[in-house]
Amino acid sequence: MQNITISEELAEKVPDVVLSCIECDVQFQNLNSELWDEIQSKIEELNKSLRVEEISKMPAVAASRRAYKKCGKDPARYRLSAEALLRRVLKRGEIYQVNNVVDQLNLVSISSGFSIGGYDADRIGGAVNFGIGKKDEPYEGIGRGELNIEFMPVFRDAKGAFGTPTSDSVRTCVTEQTKRFLMIIIAYERTVDIEIATNQAQELLKKYVGATNFELKTIQAI
Repeated sequence: MQNITISEELAEKVPDVVLSCIECDVQFQNLNSELWDEIQSKIEELNKSLRVEEISKMPAVAASRRAYKKCGKDPARYRLSAEALLRRVLKRGEIYQVNNVVDQLNLVSISSGFSIGGYDADRIGGAVNFGIGKKDEPYEGIGRGELNIEFMPVFRDAKGAFGTPTSDSVRTCVTEQTKRFLMIIIAYERTVDIEIATNQAQELLKKYVGATNFELKTIQAI
C-alpha cells in the first residue's frame, strides 16, 4: 500500500479525522447480480426507516458536513458523496449501477453514511496526502467534469489531486483493467462505526469481488 498521510493544514482544522484504508486484488465484473440484489434490499430498508430530512443528521454525514464547513466549503452546494447517494435512494428509490467494485463501495456508503474513495491503486503515483484543495487546482470529477475543489478535503499523489469526498476523479477511477483496488473510508470524528464499515467492506469485497491479498491501514491526524 502507498504511504498515506494527513496534512498539517487539514489536521489543524479537523483534528479527529481518521482514514480506514483497504487495498486488495480484485476481479472486475460489470454486474454481480447477487450484490445488486443485496443493494436493492438495502434501498427498500432505507426507504422504510429513513426520511430525507434525517440524512444530514446521521452521525457520519453530520460530521462530514461540519468538516467541510471547517475547511471553508459549503456542503449544501458541494454535497458529499454519501449524502448524495442517500438522497437518491430516498427520492428515486435507486442508485447508479456501475460495476461490482464500485457497487460494493456504494453499499457500504449508504449503510454507514461515510463518504468513501475508491481508486485503481496502480493509477496512483507514489505517496498519498490528504489535504485541502487550492484555488484553481485542476480536477476532473467522474460524471461532473471540472470540479472546484478549493477548500475541499482532497487526496493528492505526485501527479496532483485525485480524490475528494464529493467526487472521485477520472484519472484514478476503477475500470475493467483494474487489478488492485484502494478503498478509503473517511471519518471526520473518531467512532467505532468506521470499524463496522471497514469490516462490512472486507466481507463484501471477498464475497462479491473475489478480493485477495488484503492490506489494511488506519491513518489518524494526531
